[in-house]
Amino acid sequence: MSGTEEISLDLLDRKTVKARARGIMIAAVLVAAAFGGVVGLFAGVPGFVIAAAIVGVPFLLLALVESRKTLSLRDGQVLARALGTRVVSLKEADRLELFVTDLRGARTVNLLVGGPPKGKAISVSLAMYAGTGGRELGVYALRRLADTLAGNPDTRALVLSQLIVEQLRSEARGDAAPQRPLYVLASTAPQGRVAQRLNPDAVSRFVAELGR
Repeated sequence: MSGTEEISLDLLDRKTVKARARGIMIAAVLVAAAFGGVVGLFAGVPGFVIAAAIVGVPFLLLALVESRKTLSLRDGQVLARALGTRVVSLKEADRLELFVTDLRGARTVNLLVGGPPKGKAISVSLAMYAGTGGRELGVYALRRLADTLAGNPDTRALVLSQLIVEQLRSEARGDAAPQRPLYVLASTAPQGRVAQRLNPDAVSRFVAELGR
């Protein structure tokens, strides 16, 4: 494999991403119009326009970023492209965390990496589960992530690499989603929280148990 080969790390396909972005845009317009309407009752048309812009513009920008965002792995670096490009060297990353987001009944396991060359941070979604099924990053992408993390001397990187390897082994055995390591980790996060960071020590113990 060429060292400069670029591997997609996008969990969701472009059609789904664009649909979600459209949902954000529609919600932004409705909320901005409602808020602007309330302010406009007291401040007239100028108040309506200003209030609607203050509320709506950030959400519209968020939708634009989401619609254009792509993640990839190339030459040991994670690249996040949207309006610009952020880069984190996975082999040198000094911020390595797992966190779970819980939105609309779907739980997503995310890998947050941060560090050189510019101290930026990028979140990579590894898997998303709802009920007893879900969507997981492709086998090849997970394999390359595991290999690259294994090249980072940080103990946390080695733990995360082994976690991904165990996930791949579980899939190769034909285990159902609820039996796979990432699903189990997602289910341990407390309910009612939009984002929950997983304790690194707990993750290490979990991975150690998987290897027995």
